[in-house]
Amino acid sequence: MHENFDFSVTDRILADHKCAQQLIIAILQDIQEHYRYLPREVFPYLAEKLDMSEARIYSVATFYENFSLEPKGKYVIKICDGTACHVRHSLPILERFRQELGLSENKHTTDDLNFTVETVSCLGACGLAPVIMVNDDVYSAMTPEKASELIKKLKEELANA
Repeated sequence: MHENFDFSVTDRILADHKCAQQLIIAILQDIQEHYRYLPREVFPYLAEKLDMSEARIYSVATFYENFSLEPKGKYVIKICDGTACHVRHSLPILERFRQELGLSENKHTTDDLNFTVETVSCLGACGLAPVIMVNDDVYSAMTPEKASELIKKLKEELANA
């Protein structure tokens, strides 16, 4: 099969969920939490272990927006582009993050897998606009200057890790 891929994490997650087909979403969530995305190798493996078609598992993974088939960085930066954030100038903030990290509209993750920058339609914190999230941390009243400072701080954290 895929002899270079270590399925021990997947096996543990399957055991935690008792290999139950009806728990496919929870299984995929746990796999993504570990790898920060859904590696392609897990689809045929899950299909065999859960006695489900690979296409069905893939359709679940692509239906829900929170699943990613692409590797994501250690820091996932989500820039809100909802109405409140947009009118308070979230686009220059997005552009600053992309500029600082060498990313673009087509390239969302740095080559070293340290940063992913993506837009979201709403973070539900309109009163704090413009707002971003870095992993689980919310940053309000963001500006391009604050974005540069945040990148500097996150890079220092990585260097000291």
